[in-house]
Amino acid sequence: MTNTTLNIILADDEAPARNRLRELLIDIPQVSLLAEAKNGKEVLQYLETHSPDVILLDIRMPAMDGIETAQHLQKLAVPPAIIFTTAYDSYAMQAFDMNAVDYLLKPIRLERLQTALQKARALLPKQLSAIEALQPQRSHLSIVERGRILLIPVAEIIYLRAELKYITVRTAEREYILEESLTHLEQEFGATFLRLHRNCLVAQAYIAGFEKRGESGNAGEKQWVALLRGVPETIPVSRRQQHLVREIYN
Repeated sequence: MTNTTLNIILADDEAPARNRLRELLIDIPQVSLLAEAKNGKEVLQYLETHSPDVILLDIRMPAMDGIETAQHLQKLAVPPAIIFTTAYDSYAMQAFDMNAVDYLLKPIRLERLQTALQKARALLPKQLSAIEALQPQRSHLSIVERGRILLIPVAEIIYLRAELKYITVRTAEREYILEESLTHLEQEFGATFLRLHRNCLVAQAYIAGFEKRGESGNAGEKQWVALLRGVPETIPVSRRQQHLVREIYN
């Protein structure tokens, strides 16, 4: 770390665990506790006003767990170092050990915390991807705008449309530009979204129905489109996917 003082945010949904870490940090010189969070969403909110060097991040938290939080943090130009904290889980610990991801096992000892802080460093992309299986589906997508992480709840996404190298994420309020693979998103959220066209995934909850509109250019034949709740756009249904109209809505 470049600063003499190590700036830290700790995140744990259990007050006793936060109290324990706070007491330990008091006994470590050149450490400053910037903020405490009860879940990952609060961590990301604190980043708007704080610049931590290290985040002590509980793995299991409501609203947003530690692994998903780490995924979002990697989008920052200079992500903070992450030290995961957890109660014993042999499956998770094996994955962390194999990929050299640092973690602290509860109850946390002062000496172990000091050692972890001394070698704290940002996660490598391959380390994060190796442990993502422990948190197989995100509750939010994220983008960075003007240096801030914006969270988009998956439940509010109407459709995901691939355009060149980017994905347009549409909610009722606005559009966002995301740099991810549509195929990867389909694999992760296949139970939530339908692929109506080769370049578009549509949330099943936002499909109001289907109807034939316009001319496709083939002898005046009309094309099926999906009608969406909350937005005026429609999404064309490709020939390959027209069976969905019959299977789901007829």
